[in-house]
Amino acid sequence: MKKSNIILIITLSLLVFVARLIPHAPNFSPLISVMMFAGVYSSSKKYLFLPLIALFISDIFIGFYKIEIMLSVYSCLILAAVIGQLLKKQKNIISLASGSLASALLFFLATNWAVWFFGDWYTKDLSGLALSYSLAIPFFKNTIISTVLYSALLFSVYEGARYLISQKKLATTK
Repeated sequence: MKKSNIILIITLSLLVFVARLIPHAPNFSPLISVMMFAGVYSSSKKYLFLPLIALFISDIFIGFYKIEIMLSVYSCLILAAVIGQLLKKQKNIISLASGSLASALLFFLATNWAVWFFGDWYTKDLSGLALSYSLAIPFFKNTIISTVLYSALLFSVYEGARYLISQKKLATTK
């Protein structure tokens, strides 16, 4: 793996850490996008865990919550990285947008199911599950907007920089 990609994933992991500690809208986070980005550009699976380590460290400062719900959050983020790995061979606007939306939807469905199933806020019936999902819709809106926004930013800046660097190299070799 390129050293520059490792440094970039470490930098993005630090961004995840800082983004969780500063005031922000609920569920408006770069985390899903960073995990997907790490999945696309990391050639070694061990680097996929750097953003998760940053998340865990930030959880030390913010506070832990019910372990089963935490595991659903962390699992969904790992799945976002897997989606990123699946996109490696076909990186384009449509696949990256689809991957971002799929990751956000998966996060919404799985984590709110976990809150319903493992938490004690909702009744353990379909009515409770429906209430769990309906009350989470404002958070889902923020998840979708932030995931699409941060993915667009991360991937376009990275690919744009790669393109400009390749053009400069071509210009200097002529």
